[in-house]
Amino acid sequence: MDGPQSFARQDDRLAAIADPDQELVARVARGDPEAIQALVSAKLPRMMALAGRLLGDPVEAEDVAQETLLRAWKQAPRWTPGKAKFDTWLHRVALNLCYDRLRRRREVATDAVPEQVDDSPGPDRGLMAQDVGRRVEAALMALPERQREAIVLCHYQELGNIEAAGLMGVSVEALESLLSRGRRALRAALADLGPAAEGERR
Repeated sequence: MDGPQSFARQDDRLAAIADPDQELVARVARGDPEAIQALVSAKLPRMMALAGRLLGDPVEAEDVAQETLLRAWKQAPRWTPGKAKFDTWLHRVALNLCYDRLRRRREVATDAVPEQVDDSPGPDRGLMAQDVGRRVEAALMALPERQREAIVLCHYQELGNIEAAGLMGVSVEALESLLSRGRRALRAALADLGPAAEGERR
């Protein structure tokens, strides 16, 4: 029998799936300048981080992030709450833009030699930390695209497995397999760095 506690749990579940961006998007749709600025401030860094780790190019990442936010601004008046979280849709747009750029890269033959990461230790802790960061980023970029995408969505963007799997169009089991293989490859590539690399991946 449903009692007060049962209804409270249902309310909690409904609150958990409510879109935290709904009010902000509605204000953006009305042309509220403060809301537009708030949306950019909240979402642009995450979209740049996502694109940067998938593309490995800060200029391209900035282009993708800005295009994603432009599409969000245009979509806001037509946004229908309840179908999907706005943040999930935003990730989907950014991923598709990244896919387009990665596809174009594969279509354009190039003889350019990739820039080599300097693995020599730095003279102080600051430079050593930068070196670790570069090593982690290089190892991440060396992963197959789908493994890299799974790692970025779950570890860097901090999405849940169900949401990440939905964005990637795979089952949760397939996502977990990609995560497992990606983690193993990263551990192998960064084994000599020990705990320092583990901290960078978080």
